[in-house]
Amino acid sequence: MASAAATRPLAARAQQGVRTPTVAYLWHAGSPEQEQPYYGAVREGFVKLGYVEGRNLNLIHRFPNEISENFRRMADELVAMKVDVLMGGAVATPYLQAATTEIPIVFMFIPDPIGMNLTQSFARPTKNLTGLSNFGSEIAGKRLQVLQELVPGLSRVAFLINPELPATRMYVGVMTEAATQLGLELRTFEARSLDEIEPAFDAIAKAGMQAVTPEQGGTAFQARHIIPKLALDRRLPLCAYSRETFEDGALVSYGPDQVEMCHRSAAYVDKLLKGAKPSDLPIEQPTKFELLLNLKTAKVLGLKVPAQLQQLADEVIE
Repeated sequence: MASAAATRPLAARAQQGVRTPTVAYLWHAGSPEQEQPYYGAVREGFVKLGYVEGRNLNLIHRFPNEISENFRRMADELVAMKVDVLMGGAVATPYLQAATTEIPIVFMFIPDPIGMNLTQSFARPTKNLTGLSNFGSEIAGKRLQVLQELVPGLSRVAFLINPELPATRMYVGVMTEAATQLGLELRTFEARSLDEIEPAFDAIAKAGMQAVTPEQGGTAFQARHIIPKLALDRRLPLCAYSRETFEDGALVSYGPDQVEMCHRSAAYVDKLLKGAKPSDLPIEQPTKFELLLNLKTAKVLGLKVPAQLQQLADEVIE
């Protein structure tokens, strides 16, 4: 009897010793609603792998609202919590990287992991980071090429940026090089916050630009519901970079499936929780791209969409 009684606390302690892993995501916008559909897609990715929040996984989310000091503070806060894996997008990841060299980091939507000094190799990531990339020179060139096909005599394209974001310099360099190769003039226009988006479009129109495309992520994503309307009101053809930034009336979009990237990011976390190291998980580059066209917007702008381009599109809104 005494022996049986003595084993009960040990069994109880053994059960208590099964620790539920904790994963923390540092977003960039100000709320879960502003981060949809990606916020929901990340959670769906874990569900598909058999994770149930509160049972076999703890998920923590932080929303810096595009404020640099918030990114730094929240990154340090999450690291101090000693979570098992950190997650972040293109804006948040450099802050996470600065906060820890030990906790594994899974990134999404990173345009240039090597150029952003997150790793030295796609095949065998260095440091404590791995994840998914979503941009490259071929994508930049394709977006500008599509605009050339849609806008007769196109020569001047506006590039809407937030100069305070970590990846902006890289974006500008790649887009400028692609524009030069296509014989286009690319001019940058700045918007550091939602309040600066409309004035930026006023400046774009005043400068006589013939089309516009936004920098990926960050402020442009936060303003995805208003940017297409601002462009259309000024009769500016807009090339978006994802389905989510296209849906509110952009003329065209070209880019990878970013919702699927969210699902895939959960698979990276799953492998890390099961013992893999970041260096074991090659950085994934997009292989599938979506070309989306809005014929309604084209009609308002007085543009004729070539039949060949319509045939190539993954989706055409008529």
